Amino acid sequence: MSDRLFDPGLQPERTELAWRRTELSLALGSVVAMRLLPDALGSGWWVLPGAVGVAFSFVLWVWSRRRYLRVTHATVHARDHTRVPDGALLLALAGFVAAIGVIAIVVLAVSVTT
Repeated sequence: MSDRLFDPGLQPERTELAWRRTELSLALGSVVAMRLLPDALGSGWWVLPGAVGVAFSFVLWVWSRRRYLRVTHATVHARDHTRVPDGALLLALAGFVAAIGVIAIVVLAVSVTT
């Protein structure tokens, strides 16, 4: 009876959809940065952070999709006899966002003092 109540596909699918929203938000923010930063800071080189953000969002998309497939396989087919992926994806995203925040603080501090 407990096997009927267990639906192994819903939780990993919700997690993948949440990652997809995160990736789309990162890509959209990066595209907006590519559009606004060169005008605001006066150099065409400021397109580069936005391009890096778009590339990183694509890497996150591929990584999270592969993670979803591994988790689905572990819960549906292997029935917990397979190792579930770790938190490296979350660590990579947190590190990227922290690095962007530090760069933004440095750019702001330099632009205010000049």
